[in-house]
Amino acid sequence: MTDTVRILGIEGTAWAASAAVFDAETDDVFIETDAYQPESGGIHPREAAEHMHDAIPRVVERALEHARETHDGHATEASVDVDERGSSGQQAAPVDAVAFSRGPGLGPCLRVVGTAARALSQALEVPLIGVNHMVAHLEIGRHTSGFDSPVCLNASGANAHLLAYRNGRYRVLGETMDTGVGNAIDKFTRHVGWSHPGGPKVEAAAKDGEYVDLPYVVKGMDFSFSGIMSAAKQAYDGVSASSASGGSSDERRESGGGVPVEDVCYSLQENVFGMLTEVSERALSLTGSDELVLGGGVGQNARFREMLTEMCAQRGAEFHAPEPRFLRDNAGMIAVLGAKMYEAGDTLALEDSRVDPDFRPDQVSVTWRSDEPELAAGRSVSAAADEQVRGAEALVTLEPDAGRVTKRRETKTYRHPELDERLRRERTTLEARLTSLARREGVPTPVLSDVDSREARLELEYVGDRDLREGLTPERVRDVGRHLAGLHRAGFVHGDPTTRNIRLAPERTYLIDFGLGYHTDHVEDYAMDLHVFDQSLVGTADDPEPLREAVRDGYREVGEERVLERLRDVEGRGRYQSDA
Repeated sequence: MTDTVRILGIEGTAWAASAAVFDAETDDVFIETDAYQPESGGIHPREAAEHMHDAIPRVVERALEHARETHDGHATEASVDVDERGSSGQQAAPVDAVAFSRGPGLGPCLRVVGTAARALSQALEVPLIGVNHMVAHLEIGRHTSGFDSPVCLNASGANAHLLAYRNGRYRVLGETMDTGVGNAIDKFTRHVGWSHPGGPKVEAAAKDGEYVDLPYVVKGMDFSFSGIMSAAKQAYDGVSASSASGGSSDERRESGGGVPVEDVCYSLQENVFGMLTEVSERALSLTGSDELVLGGGVGQNARFREMLTEMCAQRGAEFHAPEPRFLRDNAGMIAVLGAKMYEAGDTLALEDSRVDPDFRPDQVSVTWRSDEPELAAGRSVSAAADEQVRGAEALVTLEPDAGRVTKRRETKTYRHPELDERLRRERTTLEARLTSLARREGVPTPVLSDVDSREARLELEYVGDRDLREGLTPERVRDVGRHLAGLHRAGFVHGDPTTRNIRLAPERTYLIDFGLGYHTDHVEDYAMDLHVFDQSLVGTADDPEPLREAVRDGYREVGEERVLERLRDVEGRGRYQSDA
């Protein structure tokens, strides 16, 4: 990056009216923010837009004052006043370009920011840069960590997803299938009667809590929060032991008449953040990356960062969370990514600068990167000796000569011990049962020779000579489509059909690792099974489109068209769109 580049960034996707100046020579980021605070409940789009309307001129002016004060030899007493219509006065530009959050976000807020950015670009006679808000969360982590090609976990109010770079774009490896993580937590705290923001209040209450059982939903690298939030509300509203035994009215009021709110908050954190940590590890395993960065305001939670730190340490990966001012919504990340885009010549003409409330991160052409990460080697019989492979949740001992694989689910020290023991035991039992059931239904799977659910250990037949991700062809992927359709016709799902959980032999395509599988007759679950596989293709294939079509063709040969129709619905939900 050219050392003299200075970029003005403007952020305003939902809560934060923010402006920043990034100086590439000093790596200094100046940020001025005025956050919207609703009087009650969650965000009100009209009120948020009115706040942007009033606050954006103030924060921009303060950022430009800083830019002029620190601009070598170019300071001027003239000011740039962005009035309430977004117009501005002329002056010599103390910045090289204006970058703004183009989406995703709330349309009324984005339009205020877009108008201000266009006016400033014209008034200062500098280029305009449209930044994807979610990619900026990733890039600020990459910038401050120095990592080359990390997996990024974005966890904010309206969003929760995993991104990794491949083939010139940031690919969505996994995401929430219902609501953003911050919004989910806020829905619970509003139910309790707490004011916004709810996250810090849950974190504080959790310090005095004990663990109670709540739902834990992971589907491949996707996840869902609606079930756990409903269960948390029901637990809080239920009949507690104290009320049943005649506890005081103050005690019943404090606990909501059910499980004490401290226990619900503690358990919410353990399960929600445990789910996000688990899918992050699955993404690291799939991509072969050993670098993870965290983005989004929910990342300010200390317990969340502790879990991610511990998970990465256990698998020998590096973890980085930017300082808090870069985790929450801020213009600093917009300015930093704007500088990279400016250097790449990735600027916008005014007529092309319309904001996009549904701007997906995988729609962004990553012009500022030319590197391509290498996938880590998969499991192969080429090794002369036995070896151990660390998967997302298990340590696998491979004995090709003996034709045997021993798989032991490791204790995950980042998870609460009760939750971890339950998951390891349940998944081991399910994997044994569904692996055998799938084979009886005509789907190639390893023969199971031993299972010990207490030790979370399985012994299976060694199958194939490589993972699917090392031999991706339309024919093999079509096989997978047929096999998944066979499972669904039998009334269960694989749960985690990624390109690492499919093994290739010369004449057969095997499905392995059924630990996230379950029995179901819901079309939505079958479509999600296909969606998980589809996302793994996008994350690991050089040219995923022919493969995505092949899996649908294979599924159509055996399965029901209504499942493919539902898959199209799932793909169109785009949970990284704003629902703040």
